[in-house]
Amino acid sequence: MRLVIARCSVDYVGRLTAHLPMAPRLILIKADGSVSIHADDRAFKPLNWMNPPCKIREENIDGSVTWSVIHGKTGEKLVLTIEEILHDSSHELGIDPGLQKDGVEAHLQELLAEHITTLGEGWSLVRREYMTAIGPVDILCRDHHGGAVAIEIKRRGDIDGVEQLTRYLELLNRDPLLAPVRGVFAAQEIKPQARVLAADRGIDCVVLDYDGLRGIEPENPTLF
Repeated sequence: MRLVIARCSVDYVGRLTAHLPMAPRLILIKADGSVSIHADDRAFKPLNWMNPPCKIREENIDGSVTWSVIHGKTGEKLVLTIEEILHDSSHELGIDPGLQKDGVEAHLQELLAEHITTLGEGWSLVRREYMTAIGPVDILCRDHHGGAVAIEIKRRGDIDGVEQLTRYLELLNRDPLLAPVRGVFAAQEIKPQARVLAADRGIDCVVLDYDGLRGIEPENPTLF
């Protein structure tokens, strides 16, 4: 990961246009090829970003340094005009072990993998903790048509979980042996905002009955 703190302006050129005026900002360039620009007045959400795959082209024109971050598929572009670099460092983080589930989430994953047909007749488990470049997706399985399905499991499902599954799907769909891969977001409780975002991303939502999966008054999960 490369960390750059610089006085810069940022222009997005794509389906829409957006402009960030000159100011000190943090630029994150990750090993997966993504680039994100951050301010110091909010939590995790970047001001602007470019998902992988993308490439960076650096130019020095009349003393002005410009970075053009170009998406490899869509041609969308972030143009960073850099006035001054205050910090520039690179760090090797290695492979992340992924988010550790709490006891209930881990048990939900185990139970759903064991009883994968509760999602539908003819469904079959490929494996639990299927590894991607950014961490393991909870369950990879196949539906009754043989299509690949990635399942992310939470105790309480919010938009962060949907975003996490979206990133997994983006990577899994690059594998020609799996694609197309669709997503299922499964939780005991799913927030309305997460449902809206999941529907927008083409991801199904499943409400899990923990006691039912354990064999206590079993009920099938409800698909929305």
